[in-house]
Amino acid sequence: MRLFRTFVVVALAALAAALWSLLVLFGMMKGWGRSPLAEAGDSRAFAEAVQTRIDKESRGNTAFILIENGNVEASQFQSIGAPVGEATLFQVASLSKWITAWGVMSLAEDGKIDLDAPVSNYVTRWSLPASKYDPNGVTVRRLLSHTAGLTDGLGYMGFAPGEEVQTLEQSLTRAADAVPLLRGEVVLGAEPGSAWRYSGGGYTLLQLMIEEVSGQSFAAYMKQAVLDPLGMTSSSFEVGLDDTRLAEFYDADGRLTPHQRYTAKAAASLYTSASDLTLFLQAHLPGANGEVPGRGVLLPETLESMRRPEGFVRGVPMWGLGTILYAPSGSGGHIIGHDGDNAPAITTAARLDPYTGAGVIVLSTGHKHLAHDLADEWIHWRTGSVSPLSLNMMDLRTLAVIAANGLSQRDWPALLIWLAGMVAVGLTTFREIRSVRRRNLESS
Repeated sequence: MRLFRTFVVVALAALAAALWSLLVLFGMMKGWGRSPLAEAGDSRAFAEAVQTRIDKESRGNTAFILIENGNVEASQFQSIGAPVGEATLFQVASLSKWITAWGVMSLAEDGKIDLDAPVSNYVTRWSLPASKYDPNGVTVRRLLSHTAGLTDGLGYMGFAPGEEVQTLEQSLTRAADAVPLLRGEVVLGAEPGSAWRYSGGGYTLLQLMIEEVSGQSFAAYMKQAVLDPLGMTSSSFEVGLDDTRLAEFYDADGRLTPHQRYTAKAAASLYTSASDLTLFLQAHLPGANGEVPGRGVLLPETLESMRRPEGFVRGVPMWGLGTILYAPSGSGGHIIGHDGDNAPAITTAARLDPYTGAGVIVLSTGHKHLAHDLADEWIHWRTGSVSPLSLNMMDLRTLAVIAANGLSQRDWPALLIWLAGMVAVGLTTFREIRSVRRRNLESS
């Protein structure tokens, strides 16, 4: 009986903790206690509020573009050093994956690959290590949506000037520039298709596939097949570090820092400008002169397929084919886009509502989460809700990023509220267990 009473108290405490966590999570997603930067629909006020945030928080350089109905509504550029503008080239980190996905889909449209075929059908220079899971389940589609069962969790730190840059094969075997806490080995560690698991290594594998299928370097293929046809003529996955168009890199303390070089270009190292990224977002929409979505690079139906849910996190649709599904758009689909983080303090974000033509671009160096914060503020301003993405990606990679970057200011209130509730549950449970023990002693 004594053990049963204790068990009941512990079970009720666990239930209370779970319910409290769900309530806080739901409140965060609904933006409880959080005010938007401006009144809904007031683009001018929102742009002014963003400028205030940039002036206050940026310790490097920042480019901001606000899009309404497919057209640039406002733009802002700020730097503590060399001026930046719409043509300045930023390295956009993992946002590169979204553009890389267009390259993969162009090969599929040309009949050169089958999205549902094993990637091993197209790759001869490297193969996955032996695993108890079937490598034939590692399909191109699953690599695009992070559902292939790869458990590397990779983000990449890059190689400093003067360091030898690994080959693709070496990086896939074990990335020397893996984010701290990660082994950097691209392995099949889970059943393909069983769950969503972030895998930068999966995109490095897609980079290798593009090279083998196209017979070109990855950078050359992407420029010829995607970037130049979209008018993104300043953009490239291969830019000389002496290019005068490059934005200066700053660390989180506002100190100049050198550009890193990357083996994993597809996953982490597109160089592009605010102007070119605007063209990329606009390419998802009908043009003012009758241009169709995809602009001839991809078919409109291919774009639609890329934003259908493929990867789910705790039951919430989070990933399409190369694009993140940030929040319901209110038009039957999702606000789409991608974020990026590179060392030491590069953050990028792009969001698009393909149903209304509204979007936002933020490119930043010198701050570890300014771009993400402002892009999420845009979602809150547009929809009244908060993207559940950051609340659901609690895996090893996310913990590594949090350890490196720290929590955003907007996350602290919810975390403190959650901690207060958990402490209250813990203290109540402790008192109840002591009470049960006391009653048991008295009864004996």
